[in-house]
Amino acid sequence: MSGPEGSIRGMLALNLKRARAQRGLSISELSRRSKIGKATLSQLESGTGNPTIETVFSLSRVLEVPISDLLDAQQPAGLRVVRAKDVEMLSGQGIDLRPLQRIESGQAVFEVYDQQVRAGERRDSPGHVGIEHTVVQAGRLEVTVDGQEVELEAGDYVGFDATLPHSYAAVEGVVRSVLLLQYRSDQRLDPNAPHSLPGEGTPCGD
Repeated sequence: MSGPEGSIRGMLALNLKRARAQRGLSISELSRRSKIGKATLSQLESGTGNPTIETVFSLSRVLEVPISDLLDAQQPAGLRVVRAKDVEMLSGQGIDLRPLQRIESGQAVFEVYDQQVRAGERRDSPGHVGIEHTVVQAGRLEVTVDGQEVELEAGDYVGFDATLPHSYAAVEGVVRSVLLLQYRSDQRLDPNAPHSLPGEGTPCGD
């Protein structure tokens, strides 16, 4: 992706307004539910904000849409190769994500991410829409889901209801893993929905 419109920032700006309008939420109400400041939301909708993993996952949770509907991941067409150096990194507390692909099959939607948990760090999530699958490629990863803790090594897999509070912690070195998020197709954002609410003329309208 290149240019501001094809960047994570640009795609989020376009899709956040659409998702908010589809849910019938003002910026004030979205701010209240997501605990993200109104000024920050206005910056995100104008394309001037700096989204983090926490921000995007919080918006996904409140708006009840897949992450890729906010980031507008491209669809496959024949052979598709995604080079790590060509994909913009989404960073946050203790973790870095590269969105690689969205796969739609029947009534299911899958998002594939290259996930890295930084050495000695932890990421906590209050939960978000979907089912989460993780396969560890390198390092040792501690996963806690709703108070239940497991430790994974290279080759191990864990899956859980992502609406539950969960956390990832790198026990040994940087942890490399493949993250797969699974959604129902009826949770998809309607691409034909308007970008603004009736009577709302600016991104920061209440």
